[in-house]
Amino acid sequence: MKTTAEILEALNGIFRHVLKNESLNLTETTTAHDVDGWDSLTNMLLISEVEKAFGVRFNFREIVKMKNVGDLCAAIANKMKP
Repeated sequence: MKTTAEILEALNGIFRHVLKNESLNLTETTTAHDVDGWDSLTNMLLISEVEKAFGVRFNFREIVKMKNVGDLCAAIANKMKP
């Protein structure tokens, strides 16, 4: 089971790659409004990459309920529970 810090570190790499921004540094309170280029289209790319990286799947309702990176971390951790 990964910790929130480990998940956040992995998400930083994914977001930097997808958004082509190596200086990006996510926190649990980061939202799409805080990050240049994070729009509805890139959000779907990000979710797809996150699903691949962590071996999880999110349904539409779960995605819509995520309000910040902390919510995404919690959702990933919840999906990875044995």
